[in-house]
Amino acid sequence: MSEFFKAELKDRFLEYALERTDYFQIHTLYDEFLRPNYSLAYAQKLVKEIQEYDPDLLDVMGGNGMDIFMLASTSSTGDFLDEGGFMNLYVKEEEKWDTFLSQLSSGPKLSKEEKKLLKKTTTPALKKEKTLLIALIAAVAISFLFTLISIFKETLLEPEYVPADVFERKMDQLREQYILENEKLRLELREVQVKLDSLEVQR
Repeated sequence: MSEFFKAELKDRFLEYALERTDYFQIHTLYDEFLRPNYSLAYAQKLVKEIQEYDPDLLDVMGGNGMDIFMLASTSSTGDFLDEGGFMNLYVKEEEKWDTFLSQLSSGPKLSKEEKKLLKKTTTPALKKEKTLLIALIAAVAISFLFTLISIFKETLLEPEYVPADVFERKMDQLREQYILENEKLRLELREVQVKLDSLEVQR
C-alpha cells in the first residue's frame, strides 16, 4: 500500500472517530474501510502508527486479548484534521523531497568561459575516438572481405578433381570457418555500435 493511501486511511479513521460520540471496536474500522482486501492486523498497524505520531489523537483501550480494542476521538482529533491531517503531512514530505531533488539536479551553472574551456578540452578527445572507431570499422570490413575471398578461392579456384570425402571435409571446414568469422564480426560490430552510442550520449 502506498504512503498516500495510508495517509488517506489514517485521516478516514480519525474522521470516523470524530463523527462518533462513543467508543467503538477497531473491528468496526476494519469492516468500514479495509474488508475484504486487507486484514484486521493491518487496521491495528495503522492505528498504532497514528498513536506513534501523536498518542493524543485517539483514546485507545485494550481488551479481548488485543492491545487496541476500543477507540474514541479526543479533543486533539478535530484540530489535527482541521490542519490537514496525515494527508497534509504526506504532501509536505513530498514537497520537501521535490525541493531536495531539484536542488540536487540544478547544481552550479557554468560561466561562458568555463563552457568554452570545456569544449576545447573535450573536442580533441572526441576526434581521437572517432578516428579510432573509423579505423576499427575499416579493419572489420577488410577482415570480412578477406574471409569472403578465401572462401571463394577455396571453393571455386581449386582443381575440380578432388575426392568426394575430401571435398566434403573441406566444405565442412569452410562452413565452420565462415560461422566463426561471422560470429566474430557480429561481436566486433556490436562493440563498434556500443562505442558509437556512447559517443552520441557524450555529445
